[in-house]
Amino acid sequence: MSGFKSDFLRTLSERGFIHQISDETGLDDLLCKETVTAYIGFDPTAPSLHAGGLIQIMMLHWLQQTGHRAISLMGGGTGMVGDPSFKDEARQLMTPETIASNIASIKKVFSSYLTYGDGPKDALMINNADWLLGINYLEFLRDVGRHFSVNRMLSFDSVKTRLDREQSLSFLEFNYMILQAYDFVELNRRTGTRLQMGGSDQWGNIINGIDLGHRMGTPQLYALTSPLLTTASGAKMGKSVNGAVWLNPDMLSAYDFWQYWRNTEDADVSRFLKLYTTLPMDEIARLSALGGAEINEVKKILATEITAMLHGRENAEQAAETARKTFEEGALSENLPSVEVPTAELEAGIGLLSLIVRAGLAASNGEARRHVQGGAVRINDKAVNDERMTIGSGEVTADGVVKLSLGKKKHMLVRPA
Repeated sequence: MSGFKSDFLRTLSERGFIHQISDETGLDDLLCKETVTAYIGFDPTAPSLHAGGLIQIMMLHWLQQTGHRAISLMGGGTGMVGDPSFKDEARQLMTPETIASNIASIKKVFSSYLTYGDGPKDALMINNADWLLGINYLEFLRDVGRHFSVNRMLSFDSVKTRLDREQSLSFLEFNYMILQAYDFVELNRRTGTRLQMGGSDQWGNIINGIDLGHRMGTPQLYALTSPLLTTASGAKMGKSVNGAVWLNPDMLSAYDFWQYWRNTEDADVSRFLKLYTTLPMDEIARLSALGGAEINEVKKILATEITAMLHGRENAEQAAETARKTFEEGALSENLPSVEVPTAELEAGIGLLSLIVRAGLAASNGEARRHVQGGAVRINDKAVNDERMTIGSGEVTADGVVKLSLGKKKHMLVRPA
């Protein structure tokens, strides 16, 4: 259904965020009538979310922008069990300390997209450990567990995939979907939450929560999922050649984040402008119509807009300027990512291959060797093809650094320390 009445669903629909809604008319009417509280759950499995989770954060952003209340639910309790959905094997269990430190670290990013506070439309950051850690097991089985049919749970895709492959599914993980469903009910009781959102792989889990709410006497609850995103060539969102595209600035610089989006495939530019920026739709339509050489300028706008939301406008423009100087003028920019090497080591000379690995431009000497043999490596903008070469103080430029480049787009400054 298109032609939504509510600003929120209209915005999500025209920007390509909607995969499924449990009751479109009911949810649309509710959003028109009142301030709706909605949430998305985030797993604290690492100290930072990566770009793959950005679509969920943007959904909460638009929820708040259209006058509703957003909750980012941190899975501090469920994180102790681990989400088994579509995983080949059981997750490694995390200690409560690791979970707490990951949550504190993840929190920093959300405030770039949401306004938190105590007002009726301010966002809330809630941890499901608040209620899950204090559960009395027998009471929980009696009050909540009795509403779940094992037959039905076995029919979910996330469980079926594991069983079809004859990989064991532990009882611990089986409980995960019960806990996740219970979160929805508990959030309704505590905050009046009526809507849970998530990726399309979470549909079964969210519907479970709606059913449980129905059996436990909540008002009607709703589900909304977004499509699972891959790039036009089928790569997973948020993964780059160098690993995960982290959102926390201490794990990935604004410059590297900008570069990830600058390298967007042509076929993805229009879709990513709608999903990941707040540019108005008519401006996106104008930019999407540009082709040929101009598409590279559009990619720079895309990269700058996405980076500005996360790292601030000034850092985004500085990243764009660093890239311009490096690629268009061949200049050395102070803002390039850098790696420090003890001066004594440089004076003694470091093997080219191990320097490439230390700079994070290759994962192993073998990979570094292939880059050198393929002609992709340059030192101070001069191609090098001798894999046995050593880099020493003779290569330090007048700027006091060695510029190490891989291909046209990856550059590191080696700084004597």
